[in-house]
Order: sequence, then C-alpha cells, then structure tokens
Amino acid sequence: MLGPVLLAASRSDRMRRIVAAAPVTRPVVDRFVAGDGLAPAMNSVRALTASGLTVTLDHLGEDVTDRATATATRDAYLRLLEALMLEGLGPKAEVSVKLSAFGQALPGSGHEIALENVRRVAELATEIGTTVTLDMEDHTTVDSTLAVLAELRERHPGTGAVLQSYLFRTEEDARALAAAGSRVRLVKGAYKEPASVAHQEKREVDRAYVRCLKILMAGDGYPMVGSHDPRLIAIAQELAARHGRKQGSYEYQMLFGIRTAEQRRLAATGERVRIYIPYGADWYGYFMRRLAERPANLTFFLRSFLPNR
Repeated sequence: MLGPVLLAASRSDRMRRIVAAAPVTRPVVDRFVAGDGLAPAMNSVRALTASGLTVTLDHLGEDVTDRATATATRDAYLRLLEALMLEGLGPKAEVSVKLSAFGQALPGSGHEIALENVRRVAELATEIGTTVTLDMEDHTTVDSTLAVLAELRERHPGTGAVLQSYLFRTEEDARALAAAGSRVRLVKGAYKEPASVAHQEKREVDRAYVRCLKILMAGDGYPMVGSHDPRLIAIAQELAARHGRKQGSYEYQMLFGIRTAEQRRLAATGERVRIYIPYGADWYGYFMRRLAERPANLTFFLRSFLPNR
C-alpha cells in the first residue's frame, strides 16, 4: 500500500527537502547510490569490473526544466565516458541516460534538444567501444524515447532501450524491438501510472513481464533481464535454454547495492551480469523509487531512524 505513496513523494519538492535534511538519510542513500561525484562512482566501477561483473552508469537527474541544466547533464556524461576511456573500461562499462535530464520535457523543442544532447554522448560512447541505453520514464515519454532510439540506431546500432512490463503497450513494443542488433532491458516499471495505461496489481505486472520476456528471448535481439526476482530469473534461464540461447547472448541486470550475493552467484555460473550504478547529487527521485519497489528497502530505511540500542 505504501508503494503509490512513495512514488507520489518521489515528485514532491516538499518531501525532497524533508528526506534530504534527515541526518540518517545519507548513510542509507549510500547503499543504493555510488556517491555524489564521478570519483566515487569510478571506484565502484573498478571494484565491480575487477570481480567479473559489467556495469552501466546513470548520472542521476530527471525532469530538467531549462536548457542549461540539460547541457550540463550531457557534459557530465561526456566526462564519465572520458574517464572510462582513460582506464580502458569501455568494453565493461556502458551508460544509461534519462532523456528528461537531457531536455526532453522542455516546451516546444524538447524532443529535438534531448536528441541533440544524447547524440553527442552516443558518438563518444561509440568511439571508446561502449554504448548507451535509454532509460524509460513515465508513459508520456515512451513515444519520444523510442523515436530517439530509432534515430540513434541509424549510426549507433548498439544503442539500447528500456521497456516496462506494467504498461499495456509493452508487449507490442517488445515485438517491434525483438530484432537483430536490438538491445532491450526489460523491467517491471517504477513510476506511478494510471490504471488506464498500466497494470496496477503486482501479479499482473509479473505476468506481463513473463509475456514480454518470452517475446524477447524468442527474438533475434539481445535481451537484458532487469530483475532481482528469483522466480523471474529462473524463468529467464528456462526461456534462454528453450530458445537455444548461449550465455552471453543475453544478460542479467541488477541495481547497485541490491542482492549482491545473487549478482556474484549468477556471474560465477558464467552468466553475464551488469550492475546499474547510479551516482550524482540529484539522488532523491531514484532513491524514493527504490524504496517503493521493495518492502525490504523501506524497512532498511525506516530502521535507520531508530536510535542505537
């Protein structure tokens, strides 16, 4: 029941100020976010890639309301890619971007501004031997995001995108993207959506996830299984075997700081496992969505408010 409340709070400036001001917040945020700046994020990249994992990095930020901030987001990603290049980490590290942080929602020409900004990032990513995945946000952004994907893939065919199983439209989108060269991260979805466009019950979201995963595993693209759910991971393995997929023709993606033992277990069996590493000062929206996703995350956060005994 708290999930919708937390998702609504993720867009509240008042709640942002309250949560950010709480003394106990920062230690808990550090479990899910790899620091406010590039240096600590790179420390996490080194540690995870040295242990046999791959990574995707998200410089946190969303819902940008001015062009200067959108440009600053682009430049932050360019600095990130330059840092990966200097350490030869391109083959093990990609980047994930939210187009709303690149100006997608700006009045009038937001779509074009976001495309212009992310194109620069995709160009540098290609130069250093890595790629970009377009994160998906709320349902109002899906058409624009998929249009940007189509544009980028003309010159950067490795560009990936995220699909969210809770949206009614996602099975159709999965069929369209289950083609050779296409990279799709399938997740359940972490935004508050109306019943007119999205499943509201967890069991329906899970069933939709399996239907979409079947489409992607049967297709010619590269599925990226974005889940920590043991049952869905087991289903993904069964589907991969059913369709004759070898390890490396798909991958598992999990969030930084969540189910780390499972991340290592899967990697030890030869599976490709990629860790989603968020970093940056604008951590609030991301953090609140992580709390909304799993009761265990919320319990962990609330316990931190209790005095030490």
